Amino acid sequence: MQEQQLVEQCRKGNIVAQKQLFMQYKDAMFTTLFRITGNKQDAEDALQEGFIKVYHALESFRSESSLGAWMKTIFIRTGLERIRRQIHFLDIEAADSEPVWFDDTLTGEMLEKAILKLDEGYRTVLLLIEVEGYKHREVAELMGISEGTSKSQLARAKTKLKTILGKNIEHNA
Repeated sequence: MQEQQLVEQCRKGNIVAQKQLFMQYKDAMFTTLFRITGNKQDAEDALQEGFIKVYHALESFRSESSLGAWMKTIFIRTGLERIRRQIHFLDIEAADSEPVWFDDTLTGEMLEKAILKLDEGYRTVLLLIEVEGYKHREVAELMGISEGTSKSQLARAKTKLKTILGKNIEHNA
């Protein structure tokens, strides 16, 4: 089924189309939510909640972007809502940090585990900017923080990540 047909069928309440939409996007959206929330249970809960929001909001989908990109925004906001009460930010300006480089022993699994060890605020900003490609202005708007806070959280996340990965690389050597 083409994307526009899928959207139209979901708008009409077609359960088969809704299941197809879920099956097509559940893994990608779960991965995004897991990175944001840092744990499986919150990611699963946010996934359910996010799909309910998507089904209700499909009337507002205008095909100005891809369906997946539009949905991802909803899921990111849902994940952020779940953790917003737990995040405490310091509103401190920080200069943009330099890129972080690691040696060839670093694996994707090591990086994923290290990211999950970051405090939620650091992890969320790092993932939104470095993985999802958002700008500090967009992250600030999404999370209800200042651009300066977004920048400082990213700088601190990179510093902390460097420390965590440095320890992991030393232990695996």
